[in-house]
Amino acid sequence: MMFYGGGDPIKQMFLDELGNTQYLDQKMIDSEREKYGLNDPFLVQFKNYLFNITQGDWGTSYRAQRPVLDMIKPRLWISIQLGFAATIFMALVGIPLGIIAALYHNKWIDLTIVGTIVTINAIPIFVTGPLLLLFFVLVVPIMNVPYGWNGLFDSQVILPIVVITISTLPIVLRQTRTSVLEIKNEDYIRTARAKGLTERKIILKHVLRPALTPVITSLGLVMITLINGALFVELIFNIPGFGKMTIDAIRDVDHPLIMSTVLVGTLVVMGSNLIVDLIYFILDPRINN
Repeated sequence: MMFYGGGDPIKQMFLDELGNTQYLDQKMIDSEREKYGLNDPFLVQFKNYLFNITQGDWGTSYRAQRPVLDMIKPRLWISIQLGFAATIFMALVGIPLGIIAALYHNKWIDLTIVGTIVTINAIPIFVTGPLLLLFFVLVVPIMNVPYGWNGLFDSQVILPIVVITISTLPIVLRQTRTSVLEIKNEDYIRTARAKGLTERKIILKHVLRPALTPVITSLGLVMITLINGALFVELIFNIPGFGKMTIDAIRDVDHPLIMSTVLVGTLVVMGSNLIVDLIYFILDPRINN
């Protein structure tokens, strides 16, 4: 796609530095293209890329003139921290609300929770972020403008995590509610009630664990999305994470960085799916059979 797509990375690099196309020297451009092998046919470039990857050479960024792997590591770690924190917060809020909604099925508590979640789900994240930013910084000034990244335990990270949680909370809540509703009508649950077990024991011992199995899948998929795709949050709050770096690489037509972010994103998805499958075995031993 990058080979046949528009945009010349070398021209873009010089254009950003000089600011005007009239100062571009074609000989210098051709020399730089030859240096990075951009004049080679597509198959030759692809073969060289695969060979270099197997040797541990992920390439050098055209713009930063740094090894792309050294650039990705700190950015990916920031996005992992942000995504993990948002996933934990989302689970702590979404799972209990989903259970409560299921226990009070079709009552005012259930209708209120579901209605609120449906409304929240209709608001795009690029609207929620600026609105909460304006509210908590200007209308109710209880925090400074969150800008940049000062670590996971800095107070400025609270608002980005809340914005991410709001955008993905409906997924976990609805999945939890659906799972609990399905399981609470099973025969063994009715048997437990007939034996005189309290509703609290039934929920904690017989409903919660099997209900969490599909919810874990949702959490795993959501975390993958957050790590790879929390673009708007990172852009709104200027967090130098993996998503923002990907957007910057596309804007700069930085081929080595773009290809590396795609490859790393793929590896993150594969690794996360593996972790989710392993958790499956812990939550539901029947899967072994």
